[in-house]
Amino acid sequence: MRSPEVFPPPPPTGPFEAALDRAVHVAALSPSSHNCQPWALAHLAGPEARSAAAALLGDQASSAHHYLALALDRSHQLSALPAHGLEMLLSCGLYGQLLVRALASQRWTLAQATFLAPEAPELHEDWPEQWTALCVLKLAPDGEPVESITELAAVADARRTNRAPYRDEPIDAAILDALDAPGTALSADSDVRVSHLSSAEDRARLADLLVRHAGRDFSDLAAWRETHSYIRTPQQVAEQGDGFTLAQLFGPMRPARRRFMELALAPSTMRALRHLGYPRLLAGQLAAIARDTPVISILSLPAENPAASDLLRAGAYLTDYWLRATHSGLAMHPLSILLQHEEARRDLQTHFDLPGRAFFVARLGRSTVAFPRTARRASAAARRAL
Repeated sequence: MRSPEVFPPPPPTGPFEAALDRAVHVAALSPSSHNCQPWALAHLAGPEARSAAAALLGDQASSAHHYLALALDRSHQLSALPAHGLEMLLSCGLYGQLLVRALASQRWTLAQATFLAPEAPELHEDWPEQWTALCVLKLAPDGEPVESITELAAVADARRTNRAPYRDEPIDAAILDALDAPGTALSADSDVRVSHLSSAEDRARLADLLVRHAGRDFSDLAAWRETHSYIRTPQQVAEQGDGFTLAQLFGPMRPARRRFMELALAPSTMRALRHLGYPRLLAGQLAAIARDTPVISILSLPAENPAASDLLRAGAYLTDYWLRATHSGLAMHPLSILLQHEEARRDLQTHFDLPGRAFFVARLGRSTVAFPRTARRASAAARRAL
C-alpha cells in the first residue's frame, strides 16, 4: 500500500464537498483521551470505493448519495493500558456523531450506517495502512435541519474538559433529566444507562474510591510515560496539534507554578517518589475535588464486554450528552482512572450497583475558571478521498 500522505483531500467542488469540509472542522472539536484524536475519515468518492460501500450496506450505489468511512488511525491511538482500546473506540464514536450532526444541519441526513467487523474487506486498494475501518455511512440530500450548523459549531467550540473546582451549588434535577435523552443518528440504537450521583454520601463514596485507586494513574510508569508524552509546550501544541499544555490541564497559572508542575509531573519524579506515597497524595487531591463536585455522572452499557459497534454508539451518545451539558452551562471532567484498571472499575460498579460495563465517569458542575480550548490537528490530516 502507498503511504496515506499521498491522498490529500480535494478542495470542495460541490454541495456535499462543501458541507463535508465544514462538518469535519466541527467534528474535529470532539474530545478524546489525552487529546490524541485517533479518528480518521474517508470520503468514498471514486467508483470502486462507492461500489464497495454500497455492497457493505446492501445498497445500490446512487449518484444522489455520498458514502463516508469512519476509521481508527492506529498511529494516533493510546496503547499503554488494555482499557485504552475501549477509549479509542469511544473517541471515534464521539467524532462520528458530531460529524453526522454537522452534516445533518446542512441537509445531508444519515440514511444508513453499518458497523464493520475486524475481518471486513478493504474498502479500497489504497486504503491507508494505519487505518482500521469502523463503519460506513450513507448520506442522503434530504430532510429539514433540526439544528443550526452555526449554533452546533459554537456549542462544540465552547465544550471543555475543565479540571478546576466547580461552584458549590446544586444542579436542578430537571437539567439532569434533560441530559439523559434518547439517542440520535449514530447513537439511535445505543443502550446507555446514565447515573447521576448528587448526594453527599454518594460523592463521598466515590471520593473514597479515588483515594484507593487514583494513585495508579501516577504509579503505573508505562501508562504515566504515555500520558506525560501528551503534555506539551505551547510551541509543541502549535506544531503538532494534539496533546495539551499545563494551562489546558490545570487552568491559567503563573510561570513559577508552571515550572513546579513540570517538575512534579515528570516521569522521573514519579519514579523516584512513588514509594514515598506521592501518587497517593495526588490521588487525595483529586478525591477532595470530586467530593466537593455537585454531581458525578456515570454512563454504562448493559454488556460486560460490549462489541465495537456498542462502543461507537456509546461514544456517539456521549457527544450529545456532553453538548447538552455545555449548552446548559455545565462543565465536565472525566475521571478515567476509575475505569482504566479492572479492580477500580469493578469496585466502582459494585459500590453503585452498576451491572454491565461503565465506560464514562466525570465530574459535572458549573466552572469557576475558564479553560482554554485544546489544540486540534488540521482536519485534512485525518481525511482522505478514495
